[in-house]
Amino acid sequence: MTSNGAAEELWVCDLPTIDYRDALALQERVRAARQQDRIPDTLLLLEHPPVYTRGRRSDARELPLGADWYRNQGIDIVDTDRGGKLTYHGPGQLVGYPIMRIDDVIAYLRTMEQAIVAALADAGIAAHARPDDGPDFTGVWTAAERKIASIGVHVARGVTTHGFAINVENDLAPFGWVVACGLDGVQMTSVLEETAGGATPSLPAVRSSMAQHFAAAFGRRVREIDAAALDAATEERAPVRPSGAG
Repeated sequence: MTSNGAAEELWVCDLPTIDYRDALALQERVRAARQQDRIPDTLLLLEHPPVYTRGRRSDARELPLGADWYRNQGIDIVDTDRGGKLTYHGPGQLVGYPIMRIDDVIAYLRTMEQAIVAALADAGIAAHARPDDGPDFTGVWTAAERKIASIGVHVARGVTTHGFAINVENDLAPFGWVVACGLDGVQMTSVLEETAGGATPSLPAVRSSMAQHFAAAFGRRVREIDAAALDAATEERAPVRPSGAG
């Protein structure tokens, strides 16, 4: 499912909060570099300002209050080329964009789900995937069948964009204003909700755990790089390694 050579290493880049459209442009630049084998598989970890994103299978009923109403709440709306239906991103949610060379999309989705389940276990949350329930149920769910993580991807020339979103400490109300994930009546939850009354891990802790479990699930070893090193690597014409990266 994965490439050889440099791809045994997974670059992990922690980024600040990024506008969704800017993140799309960044993913395209990183994917072009990966398609040319100028960089190894790379995982971008970040947050977004409030935004609804619509997948290739989205339809108008998912935004029942009308686009203007949502924008008046300060929530952007963006159509994307990823699979799946409508979801919400906002501050306090961990978003991961793996830019990876793959050859089996279904195996890729299942492996990503396994990594999220393992990271949530570190947070004291029992969770699971629902592969037998059909594509609308791609993602990760808690024992009470509340959805805690969403997944949607796009693949071009064998390399992925888009990825996963784990609700950590974000506001869940915007999910209730739409038909989230195209599922009527779906209940969304978060790490904060599921650990209420106990020790809730911080967003940075979940981010670190997810990076490690994602790399392990795909048989990679983490190499952390910063945004400047990523920019340099994706602009060069020859394979590079960031100086001073750990």
